[in-house]
Amino acid sequence: MEQTQSNNTYLEHLRHSAAHLLAAAVLDLYPETKNTIGPVIENGFYYDFDFKEPIKEEDLKEVEKRMSQLLSNWIEFTHKEISPEEAKKIFAHNPYKLELIDEFVKEGKTLSLYESGGFIDLCKGGHVEHPSEELKAFKLLSIAGAYWRGNEKNKMLTRIYGTAFPTQDELDNYLQKLTEIEKRDHKKLGRELDLFTFSETVGKGLPLWTEKGATIRRILERFITDEEIKRGYKHVITPDIASLELYKKSGHYPYYKESMYAPIQIEDEEYMLRPMTCPHHFELYLSKPHSYKELPIRYAELAKLYRYEKSGELMGLLRVRAFTLADAHIIARPDQAKAEIGGALELIEYLASVFHLKAGGDYYYRLSLGDRNDEKKYYKDDKAWNEAENILRDVLKSRSVPFVEANGEAAFYGPKIDIQMKNIHGKEDTAFTVQYDFVMPKRFHLNYINEAGREEEAIVVHRSSIGAIERLIAFLIEHFSGAFPLWLSPIQVEIVPVSDKSNKYAEVINIKLREKDIRADADLRNEKMQGKIRDAQLMKIPYMAIVGGREEENNTVSIRTREGKDLGAVPLNKFIDQLQTEIESKN
Repeated sequence: MEQTQSNNTYLEHLRHSAAHLLAAAVLDLYPETKNTIGPVIENGFYYDFDFKEPIKEEDLKEVEKRMSQLLSNWIEFTHKEISPEEAKKIFAHNPYKLELIDEFVKEGKTLSLYESGGFIDLCKGGHVEHPSEELKAFKLLSIAGAYWRGNEKNKMLTRIYGTAFPTQDELDNYLQKLTEIEKRDHKKLGRELDLFTFSETVGKGLPLWTEKGATIRRILERFITDEEIKRGYKHVITPDIASLELYKKSGHYPYYKESMYAPIQIEDEEYMLRPMTCPHHFELYLSKPHSYKELPIRYAELAKLYRYEKSGELMGLLRVRAFTLADAHIIARPDQAKAEIGGALELIEYLASVFHLKAGGDYYYRLSLGDRNDEKKYYKDDKAWNEAENILRDVLKSRSVPFVEANGEAAFYGPKIDIQMKNIHGKEDTAFTVQYDFVMPKRFHLNYINEAGREEEAIVVHRSSIGAIERLIAFLIEHFSGAFPLWLSPIQVEIVPVSDKSNKYAEVINIKLREKDIRADADLRNEKMQGKIRDAQLMKIPYMAIVGGREEENNTVSIRTREGKDLGAVPLNKFIDQLQTEIESKN
């Protein structure tokens, strides 16, 4: 295929070539290092190394410099197919390459080498024709730990990330974009705004929430609970722990065993920290008989869940080991399925609009289907799968929303509608979900008495209205760049006295705002007023109320926004009314 600077194939070849150059520079600078693999990824490339002595982020400048120095001798890539014996001689001192060679031979793959500038590597190809001329715009970005072959039982290697573009302008534009992304990164902002932290002593993937972060959580939890109750949900509370037998009964245990924490032995019984809520809600339903007149019954819970994620997959609040899910299970008659699924989507769309998230821009719909050929992963019942998938498809079509279909993404017990969102790094996650379940009603005998007085099997709709609280907060931090709308801000008003003489009036204002359920704080530190204003802006507090002798005399406050806009002096009662209106409207 002809390579041009405008197609994706060329970009992949360019970045693959840069990965080779990176490995050559590392081995030149650190001869005792073992190089492993270096694939192209979205927006760049990486290469994994086994260093004798660890390197630091600041060492990347030297590696990058050596890449540029070596480049003049990289005239072209030459290709050679070799036997396993030849390959093992060349890489005799590299156990990682030897493992790959054995694997390729076992799979019947041809072994090939690519060489440029004296650097030889096992490779299946895909390079630029003239590296010394074309590899001009590259940049090493970061260092991370990575287990060999992604298996945490293997040795931890050092992964160096980089990127490359056809032109320096394209690279500069991308690096500028990365700078903007870094400013919005929820891990960075969460630390700067004092919202949450992590402790190695507590454990990986277990966030600790500060007072401010806990305030945001509490507001979100109250908001969703109140909204769901308005829409006919019954909010319940069930235990964080349950007998292992419950998850065997539901069928979750064999499917989710690897992501569950190990059983806890108590006397002669085994218990689990719960990874999901549905079996608890089903047992609640079974506590008494139900008539068709009662259905649908919508059980909802802000449920604390625990799942074992591999340490390499943990990422801030987006992927944690303990989280709270805004979960619900709707037990309904089959003829109510479409209406209940539609109602769940309507709730999700309303909540998304409150958070200023737009369909097609901030999120999209994915119809996640089962794989009929994978009986290990999916419950075998082709007729039920077809019916369930058609119901979800019909609901999406009736709402006139664009959606994509994805095979093999369903839950083991049925298909689902996933609302997919990308974080600022471009990684996609499922934010909210609505699932049709035809398996659990059979396992738990979720029946009701129909009009004829006979037992009939119900259907179940699983849904999460705002997903995991942790993941939502991560999205919101990045979406708003930490500048939350007034109703969500942990501190809504910072009261700044002009001097110590006005501290008493500042405290009076603070009390009056708090009495009106406005989250206020008075900055009474022995600091200059301008410094206090600057600190409040850095903490992204929506409003600053500046008070001095004149404001006290007139019972006013001088208002400034976090953007630096001066709104002038306002009577205190009027300011309170304005705040309450803005909070109520969630604007």
